[in-house]
Amino acid sequence: MAEVSALLERIASALERLAPPPPGPPDLDGADAFVWHAEDRRLVPVREVNRVDIALLRGIERQRDILLDNTRRFAGGMPANNALLWGARGMGKSSLVKSVHAEASAECGGALALVEIHREDIPSLPDLLAMLRGSSRRFILFCDDLSFDHDDGAYKSLKAVLEGGVEGRPRNVVFYATSNRRHLMPRDMIDNERSTAINPGEAVEEKVSLSDRFGLWLGFHNCDQPTFFDMVEGYAGRFGLDVPQERLRAEAVEWAMTRGGRSGRVAWQFIQDLAGRLGRRID
Repeated sequence: MAEVSALLERIASALERLAPPPPGPPDLDGADAFVWHAEDRRLVPVREVNRVDIALLRGIERQRDILLDNTRRFAGGMPANNALLWGARGMGKSSLVKSVHAEASAECGGALALVEIHREDIPSLPDLLAMLRGSSRRFILFCDDLSFDHDDGAYKSLKAVLEGGVEGRPRNVVFYATSNRRHLMPRDMIDNERSTAINPGEAVEEKVSLSDRFGLWLGFHNCDQPTFFDMVEGYAGRFGLDVPQERLRAEAVEWAMTRGGRSGRVAWQFIQDLAGRLGRRID
């Protein structure tokens, strides 16, 4: 029996030596943006953020100005709201968050960082906030395409973080999310719970109240044709795609018809195709 115990101890010691050392504290000043990896509780720096120049985001000027003003206040140490950007697909919700961060960060000398957290990692938010809480830097937590489905309890973690938890949201953190749903849950789920509940109002109040914890609601809607042309021509001008306006618009309309609608994403996809056909880089 003693020999078996000694053997097990040697095996355990060997496994400990083979195991990677625990990660050290993150360098929160080492990058302008990070991605949160929940499985091993670490922040991975992003060396180059995939974003669009804020001047190229057309048709969402009102949303841009509101979010930029909120972000500037936050970067300057003033009170600011969590923001929910909701609405039509491809209309620049996530692009706006990244572009606004770049603009505000440049103005404050890099004191503002962007941290992306994936929707499935929302339950790990308390660990992430504990990591950020003591930093002198300010952080935008960004969750793209946030929504919750049937029997999904992760929204409770987010509710506690945004408002109402014992610790609450740290003063150096603000939460920005994008979603196609204004209330972050599918309409059929709301209707179903209302139809089967004894008190329909209370049945969905807990889940719908999550969106109420965002002080800013910015709606994004499908664009009309003049706005679509403005987007396409803005990209073409920025990247030097010298195409007559009549041809540019005609090809853009044809491209949008094949995609089933107009949006900022469709405009960008058209510009990529056009630049490729013209042999031009759009770095």
